[in-house]
Amino acid sequence: MFISVLDLFKIGIGPSSSHTMGPMVAAKDFRRRCVAFVTDHQDMQPFHLRCTLKGSLAFTGKGHATDRAVILGLNDYTPQGLAKEDVNTLVDSLSAQNTIASNSHASILFTVPDDIVFDRGEPLPEHPNGMIFQLMNSVGKTVLTETYFSIGGGFITTLAEINQLVAPLKMDTENSCGFPFANANQMMKMSADSGLSVAGMKRRNEQERISEEKLNTGLDAIWNAMYSCIQNGLTTEGCLPGGLKVQRRAKALYHQLQENPQHANLNDWLCAYAMAVNEENAAGHMVVTAPTNGAAGVIPAVIYYAVKHENATEQQVRDFLLVAAAVGGLIKHNSSISGAEVGCQGEVGSASAMAAAGLCAIKGGTTEQIENAAEIALEHHLGMTCDPVGSLVQVPCIERNGFGAIKAYTAASLAIRGDGQHFMSLDNCIAAMKQTGLEMSVKYKETSLGGLAVSITEC
Repeated sequence: MFISVLDLFKIGIGPSSSHTMGPMVAAKDFRRRCVAFVTDHQDMQPFHLRCTLKGSLAFTGKGHATDRAVILGLNDYTPQGLAKEDVNTLVDSLSAQNTIASNSHASILFTVPDDIVFDRGEPLPEHPNGMIFQLMNSVGKTVLTETYFSIGGGFITTLAEINQLVAPLKMDTENSCGFPFANANQMMKMSADSGLSVAGMKRRNEQERISEEKLNTGLDAIWNAMYSCIQNGLTTEGCLPGGLKVQRRAKALYHQLQENPQHANLNDWLCAYAMAVNEENAAGHMVVTAPTNGAAGVIPAVIYYAVKHENATEQQVRDFLLVAAAVGGLIKHNSSISGAEVGCQGEVGSASAMAAAGLCAIKGGTTEQIENAAEIALEHHLGMTCDPVGSLVQVPCIERNGFGAIKAYTAASLAIRGDGQHFMSLDNCIAAMKQTGLEMSVKYKETSLGGLAVSITEC
């Protein structure tokens, strides 16, 4: 099993990898198909395009900016390309056009909000994050259609592909790399047999596809984006968008810690760094899926602390990301990182496990200790629901990232002080997360129909 570190960590925009970045990628793909079709069938114009959002995308799409993502994707934008753009102004401009530019003389009508349908009926059976795109001719007949699913972390799949995937997930076959570990037990055995660390095996696998220079450049770009996101969050204040009137807190918290460092502890710093990232995500600014946007603050916070407070080197940051990606790949392969599938245990829980593994590795942990660290962190997120208040990635999401970072650091510390031997394996823990997610009520899987989302009193 192989999934690249450069695919698992993607630079994009907030507030959600599954509800913003995934739908944008799907819309851009359908646009490509539409352009090819209308170029060859101009006699059918004018064309009319419609997008129907299903399941979790329908219930929380407004708060997660899914409609905005569809508009951007249909106009040929990508999440990474928008990382430094004024998205609000751009969306307003595109929405006012009422057409999609097709690079031909044929017109495609698309009116916001009429042609983005939030269908709160039964979700599509294959996955809770479904979207149906339709291109219709001048008499309203559908001439081109595709169904997409946003499966977490910005990944998408089509209806034709989803039943052929594992988890579901596009990935290369087991024989596609030198160390094709598909679970943690295989990872430990291959490490023991080869004498290579987890980072070493992951690097070997990556370099079968790209050069060492390109890999390092990609890893550095990921870290630089994470670093910039933290810096932006630590220096920005004000009210987050969406109507809850949630105030940014990371800047004020950071200033308190700087003014009285003798009274600051590990937890304080980690919370400031993690919350800075997720406040940026909530504002729709640049973040890195790590492995999702809702959990984007955990891994950057732990790395940032290691760099700023423990003098972690550039090479250690690269190794951290490689090890984190190895563990994240196992979780995505054998369970899910999608809150709409398994709740927040799949988002913040996965991020915490990845961060714990990465931190343990750069602190000199053995492969067994790394596996133990990931298991400890994931184990103590099992059952965590995804119930965002107001369908926004703010409450409890922002604070939750701080606690995910704290648990990651604690898990790595515990594992380092042990010998790697422990009762519950990471593989069993991942299996438990998957089963817990399958049995979890849909109310607690990114629909804002239960939990905290319905437990507030409006005055």
